Amino acid sequence: MLKLIKLEWKKNNTKRYLLKALVLAVLLCLFILALAYLGIANDPDTGVPDAAPGNGTISAPIELFTGMCYLIYTSSMLSAFIISSYRNRTMELMFSYPIRRQKILVSQMLAVWIFSFTALVLTKLLLYGAVLAGSLARQSAFPLDYSMDSPHFYIQLILKSAVTVSMSFIALFIGLRRKSAKAALITSFLLILLTQANVGDITLAGSAVFPLLLAAISLVFAVLSVCRAETRDLL
Repeated sequence: MLKLIKLEWKKNNTKRYLLKALVLAVLLCLFILALAYLGIANDPDTGVPDAAPGNGTISAPIELFTGMCYLIYTSSMLSAFIISSYRNRTMELMFSYPIRRQKILVSQMLAVWIFSFTALVLTKLLLYGAVLAGSLARQSAFPLDYSMDSPHFYIQLILKSAVTVSMSFIALFIGLRRKSAKAALITSFLLILLTQANVGDITLAGSAVFPLLLAAISLVFAVLSVCRAETRDLL
């Protein structure tokens, strides 16, 4: 399986995705620092951050914007690795190998998951570390509600990152069903609205149960995406 994953990284030129991840991390870091120390989210009348209920601390925008960006990013990678391979018929060559189709698809999904998960974790560490370093010189507009000395911080960061990346399997399933990479990307946008949007004071973003439920649903969709691979025709 590891050889297949490395083959997928090489075949799909993962270096370009690495460059995109680096650019995304830098842009997110600059944006979060501007939120924290340049007051771009402050209400001009009161001078305090104008944030939705429950989003008054710095971890909320970090989790929000990294989650949004990487859900779309991962869905885009899955579309390029899998859906586009079906459409341009390169999957025919992969399926001609003496390897089960399901194993090939799983290796493609794992190749994207591992890459995106690692990139997301490192991006979050960069953002949290940059904000913490900035707090040594200036006071943040958003209170710092985390401690990078606590093991609980890293456990939460890893779990939330895993859930975010795994949600892209739902988008992959829809994309395969609709035979469209655009459908996968649209689904990722809808998932962002579902998980991050506020309706008045109601939001699912702070729920403790919802991420676990979402992770289970994502796993089900991942299984559904590969279970009929041996009999499903190419797109």
